[in-house]
Amino acid sequence: MAKKNFLIIIPARAGSKSIKNKNILKFNKKPLISWTINQALKIKSARVVVSTDSKKIKKIAEEYGAEVPYLRKSNLSNDTIGIEPVLIDMVNYLKRSENYQPDAVILLMPTSPFRKINDIIRAIKLFKKNLYTSIVSVSKAVANQNPHWMLKEHKGNTLLSTGENLNKIKPRRQDLPEIFIRNDFVYIIKTQNLYNETPGLYGKKVKLLKINEDRYDVDINSKKDWKIAEYIFKLEK
Repeated sequence: MAKKNFLIIIPARAGSKSIKNKNILKFNKKPLISWTINQALKIKSARVVVSTDSKKIKKIAEEYGAEVPYLRKSNLSNDTIGIEPVLIDMVNYLKRSENYQPDAVILLMPTSPFRKINDIIRAIKLFKKNLYTSIVSVSKAVANQNPHWMLKEHKGNTLLSTGENLNKIKPRRQDLPEIFIRNDFVYIIKTQNLYNETPGLYGKKVKLLKINEDRYDVDINSKKDWKIAEYIFKLEK
C-alpha cells in the first residue's frame, strides 16, 4: 500500500460551553462531524484520524470511516488548550506506535460545514508545487469585518482596532486595505512546523488559500451560528 503522505486530523473534544455535544449533534440529519469525515475520506493521499477524548465521538467517527487511534487525555481537552499541542500529541503517538510520520498535517475543523472537497484539493496542490510551510484558507474581510472599521475602547477612549484614532477611519469600504480572515476550512501544516523551537501552524512561508467572496463560511461556535449555518446549508444542498 502506498504511503499516505498527508495526515488529516479532525479535532473533536466532548466539551463545548456554547452547544453541548456540538460535534455529534445532528446537523441536517447527520452528526456534524460526519460531513467533515466524508470529505476527508475522499482525499486518497491522506490518512484520516479524529482526535477526541470522548468514547461516544470515537464510536460515531469510526462508524463513518475515520480512525481514532486513542482517546485524548483530559489535559489536552479543555477549552484553554490551543490546537498545536493536540496535533503534536497525535503525530507523536503515530510516530511512536507505528513509525508513521506524514510529510504534512491537514487540519480540518468539524465546525466548518461549508468547506468543499475542492478546497482541500486546491490546498494540497499548492503545497505540493511550492515550498510553503503552510497553507491557510481565508475569506476576505469585507466592510465591518475589516479591522480598519472595527472599534475598541482603550483607557476611556474609542479607537480603531488597529490602534489608530477615529479621525483616521476610511470613509468608504473601497478604500480599506485588503485583509483576510481565517475561515477554518483547511490548514496544511508542514510536519516540521510542530517541532520548531516555537511550535505552530504556520512556519516561515505561509500561503493564503483565498476563498471566493460569494461563498458562505459560517464557523459554528454558538447556537446562533448553528441556526444560521443549518438554514443556509439546506438551501445550498
